[in-house]
Amino acid sequence: MTGVGSVAVIGEAVRVAGFGLAGALVLVAEDAAEVRTAWRSLGPGVAVVVLTPRAAKALDAAAPGETPGGPLTVVMPG
Repeated sequence: MTGVGSVAVIGEAVRVAGFGLAGALVLVAEDAAEVRTAWRSLGPGVAVVVLTPRAAKALDAAAPGETPGGPLTVVMPG
């Protein structure tokens, strides 16, 4: 049996802060450079990453969830 991975949320503080109440790892990133830094900081235990639309754009995440071997990536509705 495999272990359960964690959930991380990356994006603007106003959109991501509440996810911490549900136990997600919240990585506040207000600009593209901070988004890329947050993405690179993700550990191997992160199974799902939720991105705000601006964070997804910063990562060029046009096709979420298609990072081979990486976490499942989803984008919040705009």
